[in-house]
Amino acid sequence: MKKFFVTICVFISGLSFAQQTEYVDFKRANGMLNIVLDSSMVKGKVWYNLDMTKSTDSIFLDAVNMTFKNVEISVGDSSTQKLDYSNVDNKIYFKYPFQKNQAYTIYFDYSAKPKQALYFLKRENEPQVWTQGQGKYTSHWFPSLDDVNDKIIFNLSTVKQSEYRFIANGLNTINSPLQDGLVKVSYQMQKPMSSYLLAMVYGKYNKKTKTSKSGIPLEYYYYPEDSLKVEPTYRYSEQMFNFLEEEIGFAYPWQNYKQVPVHDFLYAGMENTSLTIFSDAFVVDEIGFNDKNYVNINAHELAHQWFGDLVTAKSGEHHWLQEGFATYYALLAERDIFGDNYFYYKLLESVLELSRQDLSGNGTSLLDPKSSSLTFYQRGAWVLHALKDKVGDVVFKKAVKNYLEKHQFGNVDTADFISQVEKQYGQSLSHFVNYWIKNKAFPYEEAYDILKRQSTFINEYAMVDCEAKTSKCEEYLKYYVSDEAKVKVISQVPELVTPEVFNNSFKVRQAISEHVTKIPESIKSDYESLLNDKSYITVENALYNLWVNFPLERSKYLSKTRKTIGFSDKNVRMLWIVLNLNTPYYDADNKQVLFDELKGYTAEKYNTDVRIKAFNYLNLMKSCSEECLSNLEKAKSHHNWRMVKFAKELSEKLQQK
Repeated sequence: MKKFFVTICVFISGLSFAQQTEYVDFKRANGMLNIVLDSSMVKGKVWYNLDMTKSTDSIFLDAVNMTFKNVEISVGDSSTQKLDYSNVDNKIYFKYPFQKNQAYTIYFDYSAKPKQALYFLKRENEPQVWTQGQGKYTSHWFPSLDDVNDKIIFNLSTVKQSEYRFIANGLNTINSPLQDGLVKVSYQMQKPMSSYLLAMVYGKYNKKTKTSKSGIPLEYYYYPEDSLKVEPTYRYSEQMFNFLEEEIGFAYPWQNYKQVPVHDFLYAGMENTSLTIFSDAFVVDEIGFNDKNYVNINAHELAHQWFGDLVTAKSGEHHWLQEGFATYYALLAERDIFGDNYFYYKLLESVLELSRQDLSGNGTSLLDPKSSSLTFYQRGAWVLHALKDKVGDVVFKKAVKNYLEKHQFGNVDTADFISQVEKQYGQSLSHFVNYWIKNKAFPYEEAYDILKRQSTFINEYAMVDCEAKTSKCEEYLKYYVSDEAKVKVISQVPELVTPEVFNNSFKVRQAISEHVTKIPESIKSDYESLLNDKSYITVENALYNLWVNFPLERSKYLSKTRKTIGFSDKNVRMLWIVLNLNTPYYDADNKQVLFDELKGYTAEKYNTDVRIKAFNYLNLMKSCSEECLSNLEKAKSHHNWRMVKFAKELSEKLQQK
């Protein structure tokens, strides 16, 4: 019998996920987790409530490399009984004569040591644990369903040390002190979501809470030492939340909204339901905000709470319904903050990027599940902008609201959205769909025409072009044109920069630091003033260019910047160390101590950006010592794919030398 059951399970594993959703509706999952830090394991007691829509003799959950025990079932309100199960092919199959229209509860204990999706790290010698389940990965750490079309109400709990926080989807309903400094914590969801959006974070955090106009609690988490970075990191968060609720026309659908930075995250951010996790590289101070802030990522992940979390694409073919919408609505939120010129310039940038992609032969239909991120994000956003231009703001906004209302907590395809627009517009949009969505080529000429029709700023920017140098180019830098146009001129003819050009905005001065690499004596003192700018990018560029151009004054430039660290990747500090090591007569610091500091940044305790920068500098100096090589070898097994790719490529280069 056991052998027969295993055979049946293997057969069922070949069926599509959609077929199981025809038989069973998993309603609610409760998990009491035990996060075992020392062994990088997670254990848990889980119970699932489910309803049967058809009779069948087995159902399953996805469970990658997990072990199970104490598997039981109850029918309706009856007492529990042992449940026959089989754990094969990264699934757990439950064998039982399930009856149509009957409710069941399945209970089990499980344990897993995930190779992905749940990451156990050390940050500043403190433990930090976080998840990243997008795709089909939650089943690596929690028995669940990889099928995005089966939405479940998830509730997670744990017992933790009092000095750490456990943060999960939904509302924190229980904080019960126990003995020995332990605390029981529980989070409850009210509405269902796809399994890939289940998330948790464990670590040392403080919290600041705001409240939206509509009464939604907005929770901003931060490392205890980063209290001065809370405002610049989360700047405009409340404004964007209020804007998106009004612009979308559909109330925020979850109980609260939490944002948590984590160490060495795989991406910029992830829109887990009510719990955005983002890279702590975007935790910035007042100066860092000017160069590399969290605003766009913040807005993008927030928009996903509607587009992706509330309504979820049925398959990869319709992925743009998530990423295109999130990209476009994030841009609308930024427009509310930074103005029209910013908005149209970003749209212009995406037109240029998409046209270059097509020219390289990599353009695809928006409905191709293998499309690039550029296609899903930027082309998807452009489809919405072009559609709004065609049907008008009123029709577009009403259609989006109806789309969300009809399909809330469900799954959608492209036709679901287009049909709502057609209902409001009163005409067929088949030609638009074929041309803007299905067509392999992106209609960049039409997109550019839309921008020129909508924005005088774009027309001015297009007019300013100095690739063929003319007498007008000097005038552009002297008289009023937009900052973006001046940056364009400086990038094309940097030799036209005069002392007067420095009397411009932060953005123009940053362009000078980037493009004026040969510094004439006539602008030397003005160029030196760039070292005072509130921009770590400008300071980094200016320090290097001044050091190269004026070797007799290197000590002055090093002294001026010796206390500047820069971003979280220590961009200015590492450049400063390298320049110091290559300035023999500058003896303000011990050279060996500085070299050891640079080597130390390749160690595992630092994040990916820091390590990559340090490895690159050491390679440039031909000084990747035994310690450096050892850390490079360890980096090949890092959880972050960028680190792994970099380490393997650098190792190959070093072996060829």
